[in-house]
Amino acid sequence: MQASVKNESAHRVASATIQRAQDAANLRDSKPATSKAHPVPDRRGANLYVTDGQMESLLKLYLPEDLFLHLLPHFTRMGELAGGRLDDLAGIADKNPPALEHRTRSGENIQRIIKHPAYEEMERVAYGEFGLQAMSHREDMLGWKGKLPPIVKYALTYLFVQAEFGLCCPLSMTDSLTRTLKKFGRPELLEKYLPQLLSLDWDEQAQGAMFMTEQAAGSDISNTATMAYPNADGSWRLVGDKWFCSNPDAEFAMVLARVDGDPEGMKGISLFLLPRYLDDGGTNRYRIIRLKEKLGTRSMASGEITLEGAKAYLVGERGRGFVQMADMVNNSRLSNGVRSAGMMRRAVAEAEYVAHARVAFGKRLEDMPLMRRQLDKLRVPAEQARTMVFQTAQVLARADAGDQEAYALLRILTPMIKFRACRDARKVTGDAMEVRGGCGYIEEWSDPRLVRDAHLGSIWEGTSNIVALDVIRAIRREGSLPVLQKYLSGLLSDASLSPAYEKALRESLSRASALAEKVVEQGLDQLARQTATALYCCTTAIAMAWEASKTGSKARMRLSQLVVVNRLLPRDPLGDEGIIPAAWF
Repeated sequence: MQASVKNESAHRVASATIQRAQDAANLRDSKPATSKAHPVPDRRGANLYVTDGQMESLLKLYLPEDLFLHLLPHFTRMGELAGGRLDDLAGIADKNPPALEHRTRSGENIQRIIKHPAYEEMERVAYGEFGLQAMSHREDMLGWKGKLPPIVKYALTYLFVQAEFGLCCPLSMTDSLTRTLKKFGRPELLEKYLPQLLSLDWDEQAQGAMFMTEQAAGSDISNTATMAYPNADGSWRLVGDKWFCSNPDAEFAMVLARVDGDPEGMKGISLFLLPRYLDDGGTNRYRIIRLKEKLGTRSMASGEITLEGAKAYLVGERGRGFVQMADMVNNSRLSNGVRSAGMMRRAVAEAEYVAHARVAFGKRLEDMPLMRRQLDKLRVPAEQARTMVFQTAQVLARADAGDQEAYALLRILTPMIKFRACRDARKVTGDAMEVRGGCGYIEEWSDPRLVRDAHLGSIWEGTSNIVALDVIRAIRREGSLPVLQKYLSGLLSDASLSPAYEKALRESLSRASALAEKVVEQGLDQLARQTATALYCCTTAIAMAWEASKTGSKARMRLSQLVVVNRLLPRDPLGDEGIIPAAWF
């Protein structure tokens, strides 16, 4: 009874907040397109949750009602921050990147990375107020008793990243490092270090990182040259260079190294936990050589590191380092897909706003046929990615609960979203920038930062070729294709679709599956990207149709149909594009 009253009260408060924001948005958008309207539309200050026409209906679909009502104020709060204060801070931090200080003013050789106060304020929101790094590992987050499902973390991240992308990397690595340590770490390591990783207290909490890449060991981890030597107390000392280390001053890092005397290749590589500070308070024996000057994610530090006998602790089974770190990598890959989905949503929302408010030749841009077509081309991949976020997060919860079939499904969904969403984000952010015109090219607006940041997703945690081949690997090693087919068939059976459209979806899935089987059987790796794209489009089209059926959204059903028409069916390059057959409605 008390819980019911509490939920109803929270719902009323959140609904009132949302209604006020929606009224303001409606008032703004209802202004007539006259010469008196300002010719340069500015969406600054919009609540990115409230003004998102799809987000709430999807959250209601994927979350239990009581949990959704409890979290509604938090989603609203994050949307408000992302469209206002966080967006301002992100712009400031982007223009004021971190700096590496090698010595103190008194001459001590103590390194530190100096972050701009704008970045630190964003950290306090993400790590402190929302606890995104600890949400999957605690049972008392955001006032909810019990473990929150992964969808909650990813939905909040989806909103946060629409303002700030760079900080999401340390958040993801801290989350993933904690997950890997809990899964493979010895009890004494957990007892000693886990409380710092799970703390929400700004003065106590620790951040995580992943030091894996070397000059000769990027995608090919078997070339790892960093060496590990045993210490008398059971710990290890690490010697070598790591070439690309994001969040390099994190309190903890997972590091791959080759144990002295162990075999060459993957079998000789082990996983280690590297603390930044030793038990006596001193700094561990590794140096940050320099920080990278990057195209995007300028707010967050990435650097090169030299390990000079640094003290570390073996995590999991010796010689199985990459297998164990793969869990951390896959979690980071999913996070990359979420971030790309969020950035696409921000880019599309900005383009839609400009197209609605901007007047040219006596018409709103959105009323012009070619612009309507271009906006659809932005919406489709953005909404595909959002659907994939929700679907994959749901499967992750089942896999973590021990469902082996869900694990096989997760193994193919994760590289699919990493591959396709991250590639799509590069084009969507660029094309959305074009809708704003010349202003979109100016760094005072969010568009250039989105374009720069979007290019990282398809490089980080595996390039496009690597993750496309991982889709094939999941089919070959995990038997993921039949599991995916069964899952998608279940969604189709649960959806209310026209017979003609259901037939088109089933036939598309059959053709994509046949291609995947051929690639696996004949070793046609050159078709891996084509196969991954086909399976991604089938998955998203079917899942979007299911969502539309459950929520009653005609707009979402149309987007699903556009995926099939433009991405899965044969097309005449000189014919009409994007015409949906009448029988599908």
